[in-house]
Amino acid sequence: MRAAVLNQVGDTKLELRDDVRTTDVGPKEVRIRVRATGVCHSDLSAMDGTLPALAPGIIGHEGAGEVLEVGERVDTLAVGDHVALTFVPPCGTCVNCRGGRPHLCAIHTIAAFMNPRFLIGDTPVFGYAGTGTFAEELVVPADGAVKIDADVPFEVGALVACGVMTGVGAVVNTARVAPGSTVLIIGCGGVGISAIQGARLAGAAQIVAVDPVVDKHETAKHFGATHAITPDQLAETHGALTESQGWDYAFDVVGLPGTIRSAWDNARRGGTVVVVGAGRGDAMVQFSAQELFLHDKRLLGSFYGGADVQRDYPRLLSLWRAGRLDLDGMISRRITLDEINDGLQALRGGGSLIRQIVTFG
Repeated sequence: MRAAVLNQVGDTKLELRDDVRTTDVGPKEVRIRVRATGVCHSDLSAMDGTLPALAPGIIGHEGAGEVLEVGERVDTLAVGDHVALTFVPPCGTCVNCRGGRPHLCAIHTIAAFMNPRFLIGDTPVFGYAGTGTFAEELVVPADGAVKIDADVPFEVGALVACGVMTGVGAVVNTARVAPGSTVLIIGCGGVGISAIQGARLAGAAQIVAVDPVVDKHETAKHFGATHAITPDQLAETHGALTESQGWDYAFDVVGLPGTIRSAWDNARRGGTVVVVGAGRGDAMVQFSAQELFLHDKRLLGSFYGGADVQRDYPRLLSLWRAGRLDLDGMISRRITLDEINDGLQALRGGGSLIRQIVTFG
């Protein structure tokens, strides 16, 4: 089958090959025909080493498709089912799953770093984050595939699988934004736009979007931001809109020390700061012991939007059906696998694209 292969971490391009095959389906696994996958900034982060990935490997983690084969011990899915993938499959029995935090389950995640999902000849090839959606087919644990209704477009299912879940979930699951509150969101890429939609769904009265790319500002307003500004305008806006008190909730959707610090500085005393962006392991953010005590702010990480995928995927799709969550409008460009490197380059450029979707025949 065809797939886009990362030969080594640090490569800026993926190699398109047609001699890739999946591993065999295990007793608790399923084989999926990938029908759509998003091009996410986390894929770039895997390629350049910001996020952990193994090479050679198949990048891509935000996908949807249909089940082609099920293992002998799988009773939750059947051949022909449509599914949205998750890169954090919940095992259902570990301390995090039993404690109501299945997004922190590490059972399948650890296994993904030890078990290759693909082969090129006799060479084992890993799937990024245990998936590898830049391939026509993949094998994943049955826990990593969530059944969706057959009338849900695969492109919509793919969006829910990462970017939308991460952004909306950061607002409604992690921060639990209260109706009538004020929200600041730094970063207006796909996850940032999803966070804006989450704040709108939560009933926030004021949603201020911050991004240096001015072309993204109208897009942010379209999806629910009440104001859209550049970082240079943040100090003035802070004074004008909050009487210099700060926002109730501040979200960093970039993951750089400077943007995380900015989110902290612009949250009010007693407010909530949520780090959504995936930063480097060696990127350090400084806070004084006094300010942590004195300002009484909550500083929260938000991994995968605090997702319970069996609960949250259906909820997000229900909101989409009701017209309250705009997923179709987030698809800014449809491309083929042959265009994947062009798509990655466009994402690298930091333009106004929200989500590029690779569609498979």
